[in-house]
Amino acid sequence: METASKKVVNGWAMYDWANSVYNLVITTTFFPAYYAAVTGTDNFPDGIRFLGRTYVNTELKDYVLAVGFLLIALLSPILSSIADYKGNKKNFMRFFCYLGALSCSLIYFFDKSNVTFGLMCFMFAGIGFYGSQVFYNSYLPEIAAEKDMDRISAKGFTMGYIGSVLLQMIGFALVVAMPGKALPLQLTFLMVGVWWIGFAQIPFSRLPNQTNKSERKLKKHVLVNGFHELKLVWNQLGQMPVLKRFLLAFFFYSMGVQTVLLVAIDFGLKILKLENTKLIITAVLLQLVAIVGALLMSRLSGKYGNIRVLIFTVLLWICVCIGGYLIQTEIHFYIVASFVGLVMGGIQALSRATYAKLMPETKDTASFFSFYDVTEKLAIVIGLFSFGFIEGLTRDMRNSILVLIIFFVLGLIALLFTSVKYKPQQTNS
Repeated sequence: METASKKVVNGWAMYDWANSVYNLVITTTFFPAYYAAVTGTDNFPDGIRFLGRTYVNTELKDYVLAVGFLLIALLSPILSSIADYKGNKKNFMRFFCYLGALSCSLIYFFDKSNVTFGLMCFMFAGIGFYGSQVFYNSYLPEIAAEKDMDRISAKGFTMGYIGSVLLQMIGFALVVAMPGKALPLQLTFLMVGVWWIGFAQIPFSRLPNQTNKSERKLKKHVLVNGFHELKLVWNQLGQMPVLKRFLLAFFFYSMGVQTVLLVAIDFGLKILKLENTKLIITAVLLQLVAIVGALLMSRLSGKYGNIRVLIFTVLLWICVCIGGYLIQTEIHFYIVASFVGLVMGGIQALSRATYAKLMPETKDTASFFSFYDVTEKLAIVIGLFSFGFIEGLTRDMRNSILVLIIFFVLGLIALLFTSVKYKPQQTNS
């Protein structure tokens, strides 16, 4: 196949521009800072009471987010199967987009009197974001030729970083203009929803309404057919040892990557007691470094191959986690954070492109990407639950980093086994 027109490709990449504000504002900077202030020991000296048990505030947040990811892992096979058979994945992408965006805006009303409401909005925002991602990702092999997948995947992440930084700067300006007040953060939550829905209209207007439908007939009831499709994908993996080993590696290192991205600011707030302003500036700089990282990984993969570059990147992640465990000063945090920025965008863009390249030629792209997304979401559930559980058990978030190192080491081992079977000519990389 040939790569789609520039208008379609740019439209696809604009969805990253639209929804990446969720990742930066809600999961990475403003919401963690706001949540820490609302649920800290000043308001809840004995912890937060939830469903009959008392939790450390960040432990509870990790559990709630993990439940959201688990729901997505259970829902995405059903939804992607419907989209694949009906050819209307854009409608599902739009639904989850609106769910996520509206949930972000509703966080405006979250305060110490309604912690449960705030956490539910936080969870549904995540469901909306990641629910729409399964359909967004599944467009990649339909709009990009194999030789262009790395470049176009990296372009999406790059657009996301640029867009999210712009809104972050607006929010930061509000914080500076009204220091010490909650309103700037609340207004930023409101703007995230407006930004997300508004810019999402560009990909919704440019991406094809009807995509490739499956050649297979619906073999099961619509509620279970998606899981049947996952089983069919799993059976095909038996004849694709490279893809199967890559998915195993992806499963393990995603436990580490995604957990780090979701808890990094909590770590800075709790362990080093950093000010919100400094954390927001750090997050903005991380996004700028991540743009360089995504483009650099794309270039390196073209020269050395995807698997080799992924091995190198996971090694860097292991170093990041070791550095995080040993952090003692603010300067140490900034150094480690800069490395996180360098590798966080690169590994996500390269993983998505590698999977798309290693996939067999098929019209059931949503089902294959559903398998990819379910793998990632289950990895995040395990990563977040492990991180929160260890913090709750030891009352020290630093100890939770040790389990992330284990996850990355397992991912590295699986990648090394993948490289044994990997043949560059298979993917033209």
